[in-house]
Amino acid sequence: MDRLEGFTGVYRDFVHERDWEQFHTPKNLAMALAGEVGELVAEFQWLTPEQAGQVMADPAHGQRVKDEIGDVMIYLTGLADVLGIDLVEAAEQKLAKAALRYTVETHKGSVSKA
Repeated sequence: MDRLEGFTGVYRDFVHERDWEQFHTPKNLAMALAGEVGELVAEFQWLTPEQAGQVMADPAHGQRVKDEIGDVMIYLTGLADVLGIDLVEAAEQKLAKAALRYTVETHKGSVSKA
């Protein structure tokens, strides 16, 4: 069992022990995920690119960022689990599509989406 599968099991147990399955619908989990992404974004709001790149050097700020990333992971894992989506497979498939669309030859060093 890999770490993601193990974590998914821990997540399921956590939810089940609290009888929260009734609340963990795809809509609710997607909304919770969006909220947590917003909280993560807020940790970077108003920082310069240089400050953002060094955020983990500040113990307090770095811990807040780590906590928000943890929350994002929890809700993303829950949403994928409820929908029956293998997160790693979905990410691998999406990256394969991106590799075809954004070839090294045509997009190296460029942010162009054309």
